[in-house]
Amino acid sequence: MECWLQGQLKKGTTQIKYTIEAPGLNRGPTPSAFRLIRTDRSDMRHIRGGPVKMQKMLIELMLLVGFLGLSHSAIQRPDYDDTPNPEFLNPSWMASIPDDQLLSEVSMPGTHNTMARYGGVYAECQTWTLASQLRAGVRFLDIRVRHDKGNLTIHHGVSYQRAHFGQVLEHVAEFLQEYPNETVLMRIREELSETYNIYGAVVDYIHRYAHWDLLWHSRLVPTMGETRGKLIILQDFYGPDLGMRYGSLDIADHWKVPTILHVKEKWQRVYEHLEAAPAGNKAQIFLTYTSGAGVFAYPGAVAQRINAQLYDYLRNKTDLNQRLGIICMDFPAAPIIQMIIDFQLKEVRKGKQAI
Repeated sequence: MECWLQGQLKKGTTQIKYTIEAPGLNRGPTPSAFRLIRTDRSDMRHIRGGPVKMQKMLIELMLLVGFLGLSHSAIQRPDYDDTPNPEFLNPSWMASIPDDQLLSEVSMPGTHNTMARYGGVYAECQTWTLASQLRAGVRFLDIRVRHDKGNLTIHHGVSYQRAHFGQVLEHVAEFLQEYPNETVLMRIREELSETYNIYGAVVDYIHRYAHWDLLWHSRLVPTMGETRGKLIILQDFYGPDLGMRYGSLDIADHWKVPTILHVKEKWQRVYEHLEAAPAGNKAQIFLTYTSGAGVFAYPGAVAQRINAQLYDYLRNKTDLNQRLGIICMDFPAAPIIQMIIDFQLKEVRKGKQAI
């Protein structure tokens, strides 16, 4: 893993390239698993203290990200949960949404990199299974597929998530059959393979593992009544329409969080988009990602901090009669999912509108 470390000069700053060796980045490595193994020494003379000073700076930065705390027991807080199962379930909350309410006016919880449960702390964004997420109340799924000769496997970067797209479709179809008053939104994008040609494979998997009528076949923003029991594909790839276009949403996805010190900037972006959602275009779905990561800020470390701020933000709001849109999280907990669900418009406009 190649990174850049910035060092202080007498006049200005310099950057030094270094490589970190992090074998077995699974939950639980000890601090000794991280070792500086190569530097670009041509610039080291510019940092006062040379190699010793640079390695001290690196250690301090690692401590900021919480590398020393990677070996921790599972946490279940009201805002953050990396245990195997949700504290409680809420599988049928959409039944109370009026049929004539536009889906863009519904506040709903979602998960970023929904299937990313394996690969170590830099790849893992969730611990609950897809079935558990749906039953806990999650209604937006972020699905990443690797395309290889017509096969669609689930990946987060290079990390294979021990599943294929057909299994995702089967879980969603089973859930909607059991709870026909619900609807599920699914962003689909290609990950790692970069063929830019997954449309045919996606259609093939739908026919093989679900059925064509399960989908909402329109770019229009539907009403709740029109999409009960249906899967809405938010298409983030080339090809004819399979559903709505992901790019038609109003999206805040500032995922780059270089270090834990940058969480404040990340939260500011989240806050601004959430503040804009209630007064924003009600015919457009708002989507806010609270997730983020970087070389010195793995997803769980960011989520532990951002989720806590989100929880306080929602708890301090006194008016629940407003639209927040989709809030997409890493490691959400059942209580914060319920808090998002509680924010619903009581007076809505009828009809559907095109983006």
